[in-house]
Amino acid sequence: MTDKVAEDAKKRLARIAGQVAGIQKMVDDERYCVDILTQVAALRAALDQFGVLMLSTHLEDCVYGHGEHGDDNCKTMSPEERLAEIKVTLNRFLK
Repeated sequence: MTDKVAEDAKKRLARIAGQVAGIQKMVDDERYCVDILTQVAALRAALDQFGVLMLSTHLEDCVYGHGEHGDDNCKTMSPEERLAEIKVTLNRFLK
């Protein structure tokens, strides 16, 4: 993972943590349920975007080894092994 991607990931995680804390406060304050659900939807969208960042980074750096931090294992993967890795990764992400 490049420094730029790591920095982006950390910023996203900090924002997500803030959203979770905000939702907790809303529950503690007994806020209107629809307002809480709106924030839950925003949180899910933020988590999805974080997941897309991690997924694309994994595919670019690890599966295809295009990044400077690519995994040495990817260099010896056959096309079939790369496809299997993509399937496993997508399956875990989309659960």
